[in-house]
Amino acid sequence: MPNLINDIIVRQLSDEFARAEGMVIVSLKGLSVAETESLRDSLAERGVRLRMVRNRLAKIALKNRGLEASDELLSGSIACAWGSSEDAIHVAKVVQKAVKAADPKKGIKLAFKGGFFEGSMIDAKAVAALAELPGKSELRASLLGVISGPARSIATLLAAPGSSVARAMQAKVDKGEPAAT
Repeated sequence: MPNLINDIIVRQLSDEFARAEGMVIVSLKGLSVAETESLRDSLAERGVRLRMVRNRLAKIALKNRGLEASDELLSGSIACAWGSSEDAIHVAKVVQKAVKAADPKKGIKLAFKGGFFEGSMIDAKAVAALAELPGKSELRASLLGVISGPARSIATLLAAPGSSVARAMQAKVDKGEPAAT
């Protein structure tokens, strides 16, 4: 019976991993149930599940996807969250925030272990780098600024001669001199 259950789990994980563009694997060592649930709730807001996965089964499912995971990556108490590329970046950001908020005195060792992103295995440093990427809305805002900046400058330059003439005429009127037309 356990082999049948493991086969079903591996098939399900293989199918989900095949559709995923990115995955983040984190070590949950030292987290309480409340802290784990808080992390899961933060991820659930974006529709991403944090799931405890047996290391051996995750390794088989990753191998079925064509990715070789090291024994170090899939060791200890780990959890996986996967989805689109944006989901993987969101997971990295949420976990990074939780890592910074964790109290080091409690012995909490919430940390990135690695994962995969757009078809390639990545290490913990690369996942941490994903957390530093700007969000989609931030990228859109900066792109909009880059695009609208030159247009705004041109509009200001074109309006400048007319407005300076108007200011000069207004200054003459304010002094009581007749404005030349």
